[in-house]
Amino acid sequence: MLKESIHKEGFIKMNNKEINTLEELLKTVKTYITDESEIDTIKKAYDYASNIHKNQKRLSGEDYILHPLNVAYILTSLYADSDTLSTALLHDVIHKGNAKIEDVRNIFGDEIANLLEGITTINRLNISVESENLINYHKKILVGLTEDVRIIIIKIAERVHNMRTLWAIPEEKRSEKAKETLEILAPIAHRLGLSYLKAELEELSLKYYKPEAFNSVEELLDNTKDEREKSVEEMKKRVSDILLENSISFEIKGRVKSIYSIYKKLQKGKKFSDIYDIYALRVIVDTIPLCYQVLGLIHSKYKPLPKRFKDYISNPKTNMYQSLHTTVFGFDGKPYEIQIRTPEMDKQAERGIASHWSYKEQGKKIQVSMEQKLQAFRNIIELNEEKLSDEDFVKSVKDDVLGDNIYVYTPLGDVFELPEGSTPIDFAYRVHTKIGETMVGAIVNDNIVPLNTKLKTGDIIKINTNKNSSPSKEWIQIARTNSARNKIRAYFSKIDKEEAIEKGKEAIAKEIRRKKLSMDIINNNIDIILKELKLDSENDIYLNIGTGKFSSNSVINIILREHENREELAVNKLNKNIYISNNTNNDILVDGIDNIKVSLANCCKPVKGDEIIGYISRGNGIIVHIKDCRNVKNMNNRLINVSWNDNIDSKFQTRIKVYADKKENLLLDIITKISNLDINILNVNTIYEIDSVVYDLVINVNDLDNLNKCLVVLKQIPNIITVKRYYA
Repeated sequence: MLKESIHKEGFIKMNNKEINTLEELLKTVKTYITDESEIDTIKKAYDYASNIHKNQKRLSGEDYILHPLNVAYILTSLYADSDTLSTALLHDVIHKGNAKIEDVRNIFGDEIANLLEGITTINRLNISVESENLINYHKKILVGLTEDVRIIIIKIAERVHNMRTLWAIPEEKRSEKAKETLEILAPIAHRLGLSYLKAELEELSLKYYKPEAFNSVEELLDNTKDEREKSVEEMKKRVSDILLENSISFEIKGRVKSIYSIYKKLQKGKKFSDIYDIYALRVIVDTIPLCYQVLGLIHSKYKPLPKRFKDYISNPKTNMYQSLHTTVFGFDGKPYEIQIRTPEMDKQAERGIASHWSYKEQGKKIQVSMEQKLQAFRNIIELNEEKLSDEDFVKSVKDDVLGDNIYVYTPLGDVFELPEGSTPIDFAYRVHTKIGETMVGAIVNDNIVPLNTKLKTGDIIKINTNKNSSPSKEWIQIARTNSARNKIRAYFSKIDKEEAIEKGKEAIAKEIRRKKLSMDIINNNIDIILKELKLDSENDIYLNIGTGKFSSNSVINIILREHENREELAVNKLNKNIYISNNTNNDILVDGIDNIKVSLANCCKPVKGDEIIGYISRGNGIIVHIKDCRNVKNMNNRLINVSWNDNIDSKFQTRIKVYADKKENLLLDIITKISNLDINILNVNTIYEIDSVVYDLVINVNDLDNLNKCLVVLKQIPNIITVKRYYA
C-alpha cells in the first residue's frame, strides 16, 4: 500500500479552509463522533450561539457566527470531543454576547459551562506584551493549563482563526497582536505538541510582526520553488521504490520547510545553503521493527550525514514524541531530512495531547489527565508553588519552561526536561530540593564530572549526596535555571536568619549578665518589647539585635523604663480628679483628663458605639482601642477609662472584608449598596483566588449601628459568601 502527499509548509494540512454552514462542520465531526446525543449537543450549541450573535458582524464584514463555527472546525483536526466543540461554538456568547453563564449551565451542563468560564476568563484579559499585564497573563493562562488543558486548546484554535483575518483589524494593532501570538501562544502550542497549529501561528505572526523578514524569506523560497518541489517529488519516488521492492506497506509525505522555521535558522547565523532540513520526507509504517528496517534500507542507498541521526523511539521526548530522524544526501547531493514512525507516533506528533483526547469506559467519556504525562505542566505547577516575584516568575516561565530544552535521565530511566545549558545542580534541584541541598558530586554517563558541566540530551545522571552536606553560594552563579537559583538563595536566607537570631540571643544574654539581671526579665516582658518595637514574635527581637538594627542594651532598657514608670503611673491615675467636659470637641472623653491628645488605634479601628478603653502611650497621648483588642490585653497598668462624646457627629474609619464567588460587576453592586447607606469608601483592594475573590475595603461609617447595617445588607447580595469586620 502506498499513500502520498506533498505540502509546502508542513507534513500535515489542518482544516484551514473556511466553512460557512453547520452541515459542513457536522460532516467532518461524524467521521469520528457517532453518538447521536453528542451530535445533538453540538447542534444545540450552534443554534444557541447563532441566536446570541445573530445581529453581530466581525471586522472582516462576515457574520459573527462564522468565527466560532470555524474555530470548532479547526478543532476537528484534533478529533476534539463534543464538549470541546460545543464550547468552541459558544466561546464568545458571554464575552462578546449577552448570554449568562447560569443559562449556559442550565442548558448544557457543568462540563461545558466550566470550559466556557475558563475560555471567557482568558479572553477578558487585557494583554499587552509591552507592559506589566504580561505578568498576570502568564500566571493566569498557565495556571489555567493545569486545570483543564482543553481551555487553552480552544484558545489556540481561536487565535489561529483570528490570525487568518488579522488584516481586518487596524494596522497599528496587527503588530502587537502578532507579537503576543508569537511570544506566548505559539510556544504554548509547541509545549502541547500541536505542531501544525503552532506552525500556522508562527507563519502568520511573522507575516504581520516582521513583514520585511517574512517577504525576504518568501523570496528565497519563491526563487527555488519549482526546483525544490521537483526535488522533493523525485526523492519521494525513489524512497518509495526502495520500500515497494521490499514489499513494505507504507505512507509517505513530503514538505518544504516553513518560512518561519527558515527565518529562525537564519537569525541564528545559519546560511540558507546550510539548512539541512529544507527538504523533508516522512515515512509511516505499521510497526516499530519496520521503522528500523526502513532506516537501514534508506541508509544502504543514501549516505547519512554524520551526527544527524536521532532515535526518539527508544528514547522518546517527555511530551511522548517518538520517531527516527536521519538526514541523508539525496539523489541530487542535497540533504534530505527523513522521519520514520508508526501511525500512532504520527498521530501523537501531529495532534500532541489531543491525540489522547478521550476514551470510553463503561459507556462514559473520560478525559485523560495529561498533566502526569507532560513535564512542562509539572514545571509550571512547581513555579506557582515557589514564592517568586512576578518578574522572576515570568523569567522562569520563559527561560525554564518555554525555552529550548534538553531531556536527561536518572539511572532508573526517569526522564527530566531542563533548559538548554543546565548543569548537574539544576538536575538535582529539579529531582527534589533535598537532593540539591545535600549534593556532593555528580556522575554523568558513568564519569565523575564538575558541577558546572553543561548537560546534553540523552545524558544519564547520578547525584551523590551526603546528609551532612549543604549547598555552596557559588552554585548560584553555576545554576542555569531560575528555579534552582531561587532555592539556593532561599536556603542561605534561612541560614543567615537563623545565625542572626542566635547572635541576638547571645548578645541579650551577655547584656543581662553585665547588668546582673535575671533572664526572666526578658521572658516575662516579651509583649512589652514587641509592642514598643512594633515586632511580631520573640525571634524578631533577636533577629533585629543580631543584624544590628537594635542594641541589646536598648531592648533591656525598654523593660527597665517600664518598671520605673508603673508605680508613678498608678499613683497619678488614682490621684486625678474625675472631670468630664461635655463641651469638649473631642470624639473621645477621657476620665479625669482634658485637653490631651487622643487618637483611635489603627489595629482595631474603633467606631462610635464600640466598647472602648484608652492606652497611655509615650509621646502619643491616649490611644483608644476596642476593649477586647488583643494589643491591649495584659496591659492593665497603662489603661484608662474613656467614653464616646455623644455631642459629636463624626465619621469613623474602619475596615471590612467581603468574601465572594467570582462574578462580573459584583464590586459595582457592593459599592452601590454601601453608598446607599451614607457610607464613604476610602480604599478597595481586590484579592483574586482560584475560585473566589476577596474585597478588602476601608470605609467611613457614622457609628456601630451604621456599620452593622452595612454588613447585613452586603450579606444579602447574591454570590457573596460572607462579610466580616477586620481587625489587624
